[in-house]
Amino acid sequence: MHVTVSRADLPLFCPSKQSSLWCAHPKVYLPIEEAENGEARCPYCGTVYQLVD
Repeated sequence: MHVTVSRADLPLFCPSKQSSLWCAHPKVYLPIEEAENGEARCPYCGTVYQLVD
C-alpha cells in the first residue's frame, strides 16, 4: 500500500486512524521528515508513506 501524507499529518505513525482493523499492529512512529527522499516504510505492515508539501 502507498499513502501520501502532508506536513499537517505529522508526526506520522502507523497504523493510521483510517487503517482497517485487519492490519492492526503496535503503533510505530515513522521519522519521514528525516528521510532524504521523503519516504518511510512501516516495518510491520510494509505500507509506504510519501511526504508531499
